[in-house]
Amino acid sequence: MNGGGGERAGKRCLVAYATRERQYLWSVELPPEATIADALSAARRVAQRESAGLDPALWESAPVGVFGEPRARTARCEDGDRIELYRPLRADPRARRRERVQRERRRPGG
Repeated sequence: MNGGGGERAGKRCLVAYATRERQYLWSVELPPEATIADALSAARRVAQRESAGLDPALWESAPVGVFGEPRARTARCEDGDRIELYRPLRADPRARRRERVQRERRRPGG
């Protein structure tokens, strides 16, 4: 034996989701070939045990990414990845900025 008996055969990822009130973090262990969808399924099981009470649609349809970069659920995740579930924006930031600029232009003396 080469002393490598303590190594994991899989990988560990962190799944993250944040609301305005709270941040949720779930550490999951996965097989080497696991995808982002597999990590989400594992995190969902943990969240259900913890009674997190999150919207079931979140797990199925929310956009996802790894370390802030959008990714497909079918993409393979790597050991140590932080997989993030993104909640929908209340409004498009670019549209909000355009509206603000238009309002400022309409102001007298502005």
